[in-house]
Amino acid sequence: MPKVIHFDNLDDAQQILGVNDSHIRVLEDEYDAEIRSNGHEVKIQSDNEETEVKIYNILMALLRVKQQGHQVTLRDLQSAIQMAEKDTLEYLEDLYKEEIAKDYRGKPVRAKTTGQQIYVNHIKNSDLTFGIGPAGTGKTFLAVVIACQMLKDNDIKRIVLTRPAVEAGENLGFLPGDLKEKVDPYLRPLYDGLHAILGQEHTDRLIERGIIEVAPLAYMRGRTLNDAFIILDEAQNTTSMQMKMFLTRLGFGSKMVVTGDETQIDLPSKTRSGLIESVERLRNVRGVQINHFTDQDVVRHPLVSRIIRAYEAGDLNVND
Repeated sequence: MPKVIHFDNLDDAQQILGVNDSHIRVLEDEYDAEIRSNGHEVKIQSDNEETEVKIYNILMALLRVKQQGHQVTLRDLQSAIQMAEKDTLEYLEDLYKEEIAKDYRGKPVRAKTTGQQIYVNHIKNSDLTFGIGPAGTGKTFLAVVIACQMLKDNDIKRIVLTRPAVEAGENLGFLPGDLKEKVDPYLRPLYDGLHAILGQEHTDRLIERGIIEVAPLAYMRGRTLNDAFIILDEAQNTTSMQMKMFLTRLGFGSKMVVTGDETQIDLPSKTRSGLIESVERLRNVRGVQINHFTDQDVVRHPLVSRIIRAYEAGDLNVND
């Protein structure tokens, strides 16, 4: 017998099933199932009963989120799918209870997976937090969101965002333009996070006043950063010495977040990543939190998770 869900009104049905049943197509693409809707009712049918139950539970969980007054989007569906795969779907509603911040348009920003929620709690409660995992897991964006909120709440006095530029050597001389024009392309993801929360004009004003600093990693040398929120992005491309230099910049009243992807190291083959070494050295140090994200925490297009899994499946035997 196919699983059946009845909707009390068309608004519930449209949000849960997506405009023109777009969410249904995502679910059918993700699972081997046939899903049919007539507006007030949806039928789920598959040769695998567990698949039917999984899809039914995903849609019911989203319906409960909608009935609590939240808008349900494709991102919410993707979060529900990921949590269903990790057997944590029962905690989906908890993600909507805590608002991290509001973006510059006034829309709430929340964790989208349990992994993100744990990461957010670690950042709030620890002075040094590592976020390690593939692109699209929100590790850098969430750190920027929390930094902006702490700045608004006067919990810190400044935000410092940095990353190694042009791999680890930071050899910028051959690039055209002044220093800002040389490094800005490498720092663009950090600017994007700031613009999403503060808006571009407000971000530019805070940068002009020195309250927000976006700079290549080399500019951290010799400094002690007090009352600041400091984020090191793309940390997999630091050397051991660069990482040690950065971590020892931590001052009183400050927080540090280090983000990176261990599968995207651009260092020369004989150079060990400072990120990998620091995680090994600091694993058991009190006050340090290390978060490992997986493809299940990716909150981009559903295809991104499958691409990551395909690349992680193993090397291809290719004859040149």
